[in-house]
Amino acid sequence: MVDFRRCVAALLALAVTVPLAACGDDDKPTFAEPAQAASANPGASAVPESTTTPAAPATLAITPAANKKNVPTSAEIGVKVSNGQVTSVKLTDSKGKAVAGKLREDGSSWVPGKTLKNNEKYSAEVTATGTDGGTTTARTTFTTMGDAAHHTGTGLYLFDDHTYGVAMPVVVEFNPGIKKADRAAVQKRMFVETTPAQPGTWSWTSTGNAAYYRAPQYWQTGTRISVRIAVGGLPTGKGLYGDRDRAATAKIGRKFEMKVDNASKKMTVLKDGKQIRTLPVSLGKKSTPSSSGTMVIIEKMAQTVFDTTDTDPENGYKVDIEYAQRLTWSGQYIHSAPWSTGAQGHRNVSHGCVNVSPSNARWLFDKTLVGDPVTVKGTEDKLDYGNGWTPWDVSWEKFAAGSALPVPANLG
Repeated sequence: MVDFRRCVAALLALAVTVPLAACGDDDKPTFAEPAQAASANPGASAVPESTTTPAAPATLAITPAANKKNVPTSAEIGVKVSNGQVTSVKLTDSKGKAVAGKLREDGSSWVPGKTLKNNEKYSAEVTATGTDGGTTTARTTFTTMGDAAHHTGTGLYLFDDHTYGVAMPVVVEFNPGIKKADRAAVQKRMFVETTPAQPGTWSWTSTGNAAYYRAPQYWQTGTRISVRIAVGGLPTGKGLYGDRDRAATAKIGRKFEMKVDNASKKMTVLKDGKQIRTLPVSLGKKSTPSSSGTMVIIEKMAQTVFDTTDTDPENGYKVDIEYAQRLTWSGQYIHSAPWSTGAQGHRNVSHGCVNVSPSNARWLFDKTLVGDPVTVKGTEDKLDYGNGWTPWDVSWEKFAAGSALPVPANLG
């Protein structure tokens, strides 16, 4: 076990309780057809009594207010409409260039597709169609603020065109962390869209330095995940503003699981639910036990050096390692351990890592993806939440409780 912590670039965030499609053209609010109530009097006319709302023109109000200045570059075009629905939104800069964007799923606002420019004048035109078939248009102009003096740094651990395991959480990091009072506003700007559609939500760590997004169950094989952390220019609390937008689209690969049982000293490997191999292992000895819990492969290194001499000069060690797959920030890995092959399958001798033979380590390394789940059970130590990518080590209910926005009770 290595006693050092490594920060992987990761930042995400937004615990939307609906997929990121919340920003798509197909996400315009839908309105139910007027209900028809059947007469309760058997002798009444066969024509049902109508409860349809009388036709009326739409009323429309939008934000930002006309001629408002120093508007954050994360601004959305807020919409409040009665007796109708929004049918078009146009936003242009001072040169007349159109800005792309989409309505939120609930129709409450229109979200620009990218951070607006600093010190720029914008014009917005919103049209709504009323129940009478007529249209109503509202217009506004506003000017954005200059570049903020202080920023919240962000990171997103999801990369374009990469393929990840079925337990891959969307990971977003913030520096400094987001305070509780500001998390809902930030989460509203973190969009996730999955194809095929799967429900999910964001959950914040206690410090607010990170937020994870996951579904109630592992992702379906072949899922495409598109993420936009649209916090560029967004007020994040105490005079700070998000440094930039971040986005990525990635794919989920086959289902590949590793299940380690301390009682048998074996790892069972499953692909798409079918057992394909059993590997003998040696886990952490009693003084340095392995953690029990559900972890995720964070990174893979064909060759590395484990060096603990800086933190423990007296008892530390420095050794070359092959086929290392990180499970925790505290330094637990699956890796090749030729020195412990005799103990593998029989007794625990490691510093907390999952030791496997060189041939098994290479075989496993060639099969795995970042984001594949690894479950260890039966050890003397329990995995600490946040020691690695641990969203799957808690129940869906507990995970969803970490959202800064309401999560439908039936989502899981």
